[in-house]
Amino acid sequence: MAVAFTFPGQGSQAVDMGKDLADAFPEARHVFEEVDEALGEKLSKLIWEGPEETLTLTANAQPALMAVSLAAVRALESRGFSLKDKVAYVAGHSLGEYSALAAAGFVSVADAARLLRTRGNAMQAAVPAGEGAMAAIIGLEQADVEAACAEAAQGSVCQIANDNGGGQLVISGAKAAVELAAKLCTERGAKRALMLQVSAPFHSALMTPAADIMREALGGVAKSAPVVPIVSNVSVTPTSDPDEIARRLVEQVVARVRWRETVEWFGAKGVATLYEVGAGKVLSGLARRINRDIATGAIGTAADVEAALATLG
Repeated sequence: MAVAFTFPGQGSQAVDMGKDLADAFPEARHVFEEVDEALGEKLSKLIWEGPEETLTLTANAQPALMAVSLAAVRALESRGFSLKDKVAYVAGHSLGEYSALAAAGFVSVADAARLLRTRGNAMQAAVPAGEGAMAAIIGLEQADVEAACAEAAQGSVCQIANDNGGGQLVISGAKAAVELAAKLCTERGAKRALMLQVSAPFHSALMTPAADIMREALGGVAKSAPVVPIVSNVSVTPTSDPDEIARRLVEQVVARVRWRETVEWFGAKGVATLYEVGAGKVLSGLARRINRDIATGAIGTAADVEAALATLG
C-alpha cells in the first residue's frame, strides 16, 4: 500500500516549531544551521523564540516552514529511513512544494531557503499594501464561486486561489473585487465568507511580477531529478523532470493550488497513507475531509518521528 509525504504551507507556522526535533536529532539541528547560514541571519532564533508577528511575515514564514519540514525528514533519515524506498510520491501546499522538492533532492536545503526568501519578498512586493485581498468561502459549489468571482471582477482580478477540499475555497485578487465576490457568495448560499488577514493576494494574476522573479531565481540554482516524483499544485500530475518542475513552480505563483484534486489523485493511485511532514496538522485535516479511506499521520515532533518509523520501517 503506497505512502505519500505532504508538506504544509503558510498558516501552519508557530513559535517553537521544530525545536524538539533539533534537540533530539543532530541532523535536524544541522538543517536549521544550514538555513541560518544560507540566509545570513538566525532564522532559527526567530522560529523558536518569536515574536510571532515577525515569524508570520511571508518572507520569514516560508523558509521557516521549509526548515521544520526538512528537519523532520533528516531526523527520519538519521534512523535509516529512505524516502526513495518508502515513499511513492511527495507534494506540498504552495510553499510546501519547495519543501517536498528539497526533501526529494531537487534543490539543496540552502537553495530552498534562499528561493523561499526571494519568493516571500517578491510576493509581498508584487502588490502595494491594501490593494489586494483574500477570502475563504465555505460551503458553496466551485462553479458558483467562480461565477461570483467573474461577476465581481469587473475588469480587475478575482479568482479562486486555493481549492482546499471539504467545501473550502479561497479567492484572491483586487480588494474591492474580492469583497464583492465574498458578498455575492454569501447571498448565493455560502455558509461563511471570511476575509483573511493576509499581506497580499497570493495565487492570483496580481502575482505576475513575483512569478517573473521566481523564473529568474530558479534559473540560477542547481537542480536535480527528485528521487521521488512530485505531484504539482498546478497540474495534479507527477513528474521528476527538473525543467518541468521549475516551470510549474513559476506558474504556481499565479495559479490555483489544487489540493482537493491532489488528495483525490492520491486515492485513485492507491495511496493508503498520507503523512504531513513539518509543522501542524492542517493538511491531515483537509485530507480526512476529502477522502476518509486514506489514513493520515503527522511527522513534526521527535515523538512523531519515532511513531512513523515504527510504522514505516
